[in-house]
Amino acid sequence: MLLIKQTSTPQQARHRIASIPRKDCAMLSYDFTRFRSNAIRLAMISFVTAISILPSAKWTAVAGTNAVSTAAANPVVYHKTAKIDGLEIFYREAGPKDAPTILLLHGFPTSSHMFRNLIPALADRYHVVAPDYPGYGNSSMPSVDQFDYTFDNLASIVEKFTQEVGLTKYSIYLMDYGAPVGFRLATKHPERVETLIVQNGNAYDEGIDNEFWKPIKEYWKNRTKEQGDKLRSLLTLEATKWQYTHGVRNVETISPDTWGHVQPLLDRPGNQEIQLNLFHSYGSNPSLYPKWQGYLRQHQPPTLIVWGKNDAIFPAAGAHPYQRDLKNLEVHLLDTGHFALEEDGATIAELIRTFLAKQLPVSN
Repeated sequence: MLLIKQTSTPQQARHRIASIPRKDCAMLSYDFTRFRSNAIRLAMISFVTAISILPSAKWTAVAGTNAVSTAAANPVVYHKTAKIDGLEIFYREAGPKDAPTILLLHGFPTSSHMFRNLIPALADRYHVVAPDYPGYGNSSMPSVDQFDYTFDNLASIVEKFTQEVGLTKYSIYLMDYGAPVGFRLATKHPERVETLIVQNGNAYDEGIDNEFWKPIKEYWKNRTKEQGDKLRSLLTLEATKWQYTHGVRNVETISPDTWGHVQPLLDRPGNQEIQLNLFHSYGSNPSLYPKWQGYLRQHQPPTLIVWGKNDAIFPAAGAHPYQRDLKNLEVHLLDTGHFALEEDGATIAELIRTFLAKQLPVSN
């Protein structure tokens, strides 16, 4: 096995890889974890995948201790739509359909776009599906008069979506709004859930006992225009950038393409009213926490927690209580913010692959 260690630049690594004679390429491995920059790591993974077409070589990208074979699969991400209750539900899909499925449920105010790098990092080994909720991303955006934007209804749409695309068993990635959507699915159909991956997804009162939630909790109690207007500040470009950058180690590693994607969608006519409806509907979730916790205690789904501990919306206080209810649990508190994938995507991908390899072993 030839192991290419850290080089000073990605270009030097590319040159080194490309210069290896085919006859010497029985196996090529590359340790991406030696690069400090997630962007460089992802770029190098893409490059090694691209050059894996050399016919005489078996190329392997090694992320930490978990090998990713690209000889059998070169993941392609498909961008599709499904018709659910008259709505066009956009989704991203990749990986072999006969492999274990990971259902990625996004948070506010983003969409499946938040998983754009995670999907190809998992799809050589897993079937990965990431829908956009109504009102988000590339899915239909009916007005609040045409669709009742509640978490019950979002969960209903996602449930029907899973049935439409043929998902019968899956692991669920729960992030932000994805937690109340996913826990509704899990408590209704526990037999379908193989594992949980929780990334800043709350199921405990401790997770929303902080300053961020005070004005939203007031809106739960006092749903007036005046109180709603106070929350519109959470829908501005400044607030969106803050969600992506607060609590990160290095702001320069966070691409402006993130808020550049999200904010124009929030600025669509009528979208703020959608978000206000869901701010209010979030108040329906705390009363369900005992039910969700009971599901965890009764069914004991193997669970991986990868949590940005510097998140001011769902701080680490929301991660710890899972340890009360789960026995088969891994907890990783990462030194980053709310959208942990943006700064620690490569780390999270590796943790997911290692976790699922133990919980859902599949043949190579």
